[in-house]
Amino acid sequence: MHDIEEKLEDLGITLPDAPSAYASYVPYVISGKNLYIAGQIPFINGEKRHIARLGDDYTIQQGKEAAKDCALNILAQLNSAIKGDWNRLVRCVKLGGFVNSTPDFIDQPAVINGASEFMVEILGEKGRHARFAVGSSSLPLGVAVEIDAIFEITDEA
Repeated sequence: MHDIEEKLEDLGITLPDAPSAYASYVPYVISGKNLYIAGQIPFINGEKRHIARLGDDYTIQQGKEAAKDCALNILAQLNSAIKGDWNRLVRCVKLGGFVNSTPDFIDQPAVINGASEFMVEILGEKGRHARFAVGSSSLPLGVAVEIDAIFEITDEA
C-alpha cells in the first residue's frame, strides 16, 4: 500500500467517487507533466453540502470544512487521473480558491487554509503549493467554496 493510501486509511478517510462535470467541461486535463483539475465544489458523492455565504450565515471554521471537502474531491480526481498509481504524483503545484462571501468578508485565505492544510496532511511535502484565495459574490449551485488545482505528475509507467 502506498503512503498516501495509508495516511487516508489511518485518518479514517475514504476518497469519494471522482465527481462528474456539472456543465460542459471535463473534470481534468493532462498536458505534458501537468494535471489541471477543474474547480471542485464541496458535494461528496453527490450529497449537497455547504450551501452558504461566508460573512452572512457561515463561520470561518465551516468554510474551512467546505474547503477540505473540495480538497477531498480534488484528491479523488487526482486518483482517477493517475489511475490509482500514487507513485506518479510529483507534487501539488497550485490551488485556486474561491469563497462565496459578502463584500465585507476579508478572511478568504483562512477559509482556503482548510484545503491547503489538508493537502499537506495527506501528501506531506508533495502537498506544499502556491495558491490564491479570493472572494466571489456567488458560486455555482450556491456553494460556499470552489477550488481548482494543478499537479505535476510523471508519465504513465
